[in-house]
Amino acid sequence: MTAVPTEFPAGRRFGDRIGDNTLKVLTGAAGVGVVVLIGAIAWKVIDGSTLSFSEFGLGFLVHSVWDPVHNDFGALSFIYGTAVTSFIALLLATPLAIGIALYLTELAPRAVREVIGALVEMLAAIPSVILGLWGILILGPFMLNHLEPWLQSFLGWLPLFSGSPDQKGILPAAIILTIMAVPIIASVARELFMSVPDDLKDGARALGATRWEVVRGVVLQYTRAGLGAAVILGLGRALGEAIAVTQVVGGTVNISRSLFASGDTLASRIAAQYAGFETNLQLSSLFYLAVILLVFSLIINLIAQLIVRRFEFQRTGGT
Repeated sequence: MTAVPTEFPAGRRFGDRIGDNTLKVLTGAAGVGVVVLIGAIAWKVIDGSTLSFSEFGLGFLVHSVWDPVHNDFGALSFIYGTAVTSFIALLLATPLAIGIALYLTELAPRAVREVIGALVEMLAAIPSVILGLWGILILGPFMLNHLEPWLQSFLGWLPLFSGSPDQKGILPAAIILTIMAVPIIASVARELFMSVPDDLKDGARALGATRWEVVRGVVLQYTRAGLGAAVILGLGRALGEAIAVTQVVGGTVNISRSLFASGDTLASRIAAQYAGFETNLQLSSLFYLAVILLVFSLIINLIAQLIVRRFEFQRTGGT
């Protein structure tokens, strides 16, 4: 086998060398620029929150009052709303998205596969404000008149489904987030399933495995690290959504066990009040909410990397 030269010939043209050096500088600058940009964003958000942090400290995290009149602020109700809506969205979106991806890669005819795949990708491109309007005009009345009364009639004995149905609240916000997370998870999962070697699936079929056994024992096992990262990516999308949630969540400072009750999230509160803040302390408290959201996003990304590395280590044996 002929060895590939590690250096260019000495007679290479001067213009080619300039091009190589330029490419190296530009790509390096792009990488450094990303780090600088993230650092600048983090610094600005943290700097803006210093007044609120000095006033409330870490108690801001467990204080549930938001009162601009008396300059009394806390993030607990928004952390609760963010956690609940994102968890429900992830709980609903994950099986739906994986099911869509499995259908498109393993079951659907080629013509149907292309049409549905394009529609799923188109769903991801719909602006969030449009989904919010749809939530107000279509989803909200449906929740008020049909879904929530139905849930209450069967599951009203549970605190989660107690209270009066409403077209705005935690549950409509969670469903909107589900719609937004499904195409992201489904698109990533579809690419992962398409990357599974045919030899592995054919070998399982040759041993007598059924279609479900191939999916469960080969496709899902081979792609589980990527699926974990896809789900975390969908969670990140749900955590950071603001406009669509603001339109359907109700915007109240409330911690309720009922999913029918209105509430608010970190991103929604920032989007709703940043332009109309009344005092510097309120503005700083909004920055404090942004810091919390930024920390959540960092933790989620770290968890995704740990998941991928763990499963990759198990699959390759650390080689």
